Amino acid sequence: MMVLPRWRWPRSIPMPISATTTKTSRFRAYAIAKAARNRKSSGALRAIALLVAAFAFLPGGCASTSLAPSVTAQQATIERNDSRAVGSADNAESVGLVDAQSLAPGLQLDIRYAGSDNFVGAPIDGYHAPRCLLLRPAAQALARVERDLRTQGLRLRVFDCYRPMRAVRHFVRWAADLEDQASKPIYYPRLDKRELLGDYIAPTSGHSRGATVDLTLERCDGATCAPLDMGTPFDFFDSRANTDAADVTALQRGNRDRLRAAMQREGFRNYPLEWWHYTLQPEPSPGRYYDVPVR
Repeated sequence: MMVLPRWRWPRSIPMPISATTTKTSRFRAYAIAKAARNRKSSGALRAIALLVAAFAFLPGGCASTSLAPSVTAQQATIERNDSRAVGSADNAESVGLVDAQSLAPGLQLDIRYAGSDNFVGAPIDGYHAPRCLLLRPAAQALARVERDLRTQGLRLRVFDCYRPMRAVRHFVRWAADLEDQASKPIYYPRLDKRELLGDYIAPTSGHSRGATVDLTLERCDGATCAPLDMGTPFDFFDSRANTDAADVTALQRGNRDRLRAAMQREGFRNYPLEWWHYTLQPEPSPGRYYDVPVR
């Protein structure tokens, strides 16, 4: 049995009223908080790490509704006080974000957060157009993936690319609103909504750094394309969405493996809890988050 190292709750974070945890979440919190104490880290990164550690110590590894307002407030403080963490530009071009379709003409876009076909059920803050914006190295790598897949009769369908930080705040507000359960049957049928804050919805997102994409594969016959069966929909909050989940069919696992292999060939790494989520490695801008709107 694993023996957990002793851990002292950070003085900068109030102790939750209930801190019943699993060994996994306790160990994750310990590791994150230890990294946060590294003096080489920026003030913003230490604060973000401590916030994530706080999430891990709440029941089920998630935040309670009473914590959500303070998470949002602390996130805003990080953004205001540390310019190294958040870019202050007001347009995509000035920070190096480019339209991925300009490098991969015909790239199929299904940008869910620009409309109402998403777990919130409404357009998300910061999405004014259904565009895929990425930092140029990530957009170039994605274009190479698309070109390679087309030789196999396959194509990418992109759900999300760069995500403004204001969109992430929108997600946190939605997750804290326990009265809104409209999307539960489709997106989180086996979870209590209070479990979403933490592993599923965090106060910051790698998408805001401009090198992460959410996508799937399509098989095309002429002008007609159909998505491959991946076992769950996009943004499905459930362990079945884990890339290597055991409770999917051999066909579904094969499709996930095919997507992962195609993305890995061009330097993208999968986030194991979501089969659709890939980040270019190394990231072009690993310590910088952006909040410019998608227009």
